Amino acid sequence: MGRWNGQESPTFQPALRLIQSITNANPAVVTTTFDHDYITGTIIRFHIPEGYGMRQADKLTGEIGVTGTDTFTVDINTTSFDPLVIPGVIPYYIFAYPTVTAIGENNNILTAAVRNVLPDN
Repeated sequence: MGRWNGQESPTFQPALRLIQSITNANPAVVTTTFDHDYITGTIIRFHIPEGYGMRQADKLTGEIGVTGTDTFTVDINTTSFDPLVIPGVIPYYIFAYPTVTAIGENNNILTAAVRNVLPDN
């Protein structure tokens, strides 16, 4: 492992997370495959590859409200979208997974700007 600015293996936040589910609701509820570490007010973008349904959400952005360690709501109305379907076995021809990436923060809040996520040494 390399060193960066005096830290071993720095942790960069906010991170990309794999999506386990997105509800057909307003607002949509997103569940990630493990803890997302996001905060309320984070702006996210969806990447929904072909083969999972809910392609209408691909590249959409929205502000989230954290509801749990692996869940959050997003101010996107998905009630008329195709359902998101995560197959039990991923077909060999699908090379990407549905993901959510934090791309910004509500600038009226700016909580993440002062949040230290580097591990303690």
